[in-house]
Amino acid sequence: MNLVESLERQYAKPNPNIPELRSGDTVRVHVRIVEGERERTQVFQGILIRLRNSGMSASFTVRRVASHGIGVERTFLLHSPRIEKVEVLRHAKVRRAQLYYLRDRQGKSARLRELRK
Repeated sequence: MNLVESLERQYAKPNPNIPELRSGDTVRVHVRIVEGERERTQVFQGILIRLRNSGMSASFTVRRVASHGIGVERTFLLHSPRIEKVEVLRHAKVRRAQLYYLRDRQGKSARLRELRK
């Protein structure tokens, strides 16, 4: 067995505040930000466009459209202690694992169909 794999198994503790995620989910990520000596929580809300599951280095990318139509993407490590919690606001019906095509779209064509349960 590889040394890295054995360390991952030993120290891998999934964050209980992160639910099961899928591409197309609209999520609200609460991240701890350290500014000098102060610490605060910043919320980043957007569409989950990429999910990489690979052990301890698993990550997900969230995209949102900021002011003046500028798209902002942020990648978070899934097992990071800086993530306080992740809320899934809605699920969308998507047919792809990575939703990179949303980068080229804006307005109504950038919407995803909501998945009803």
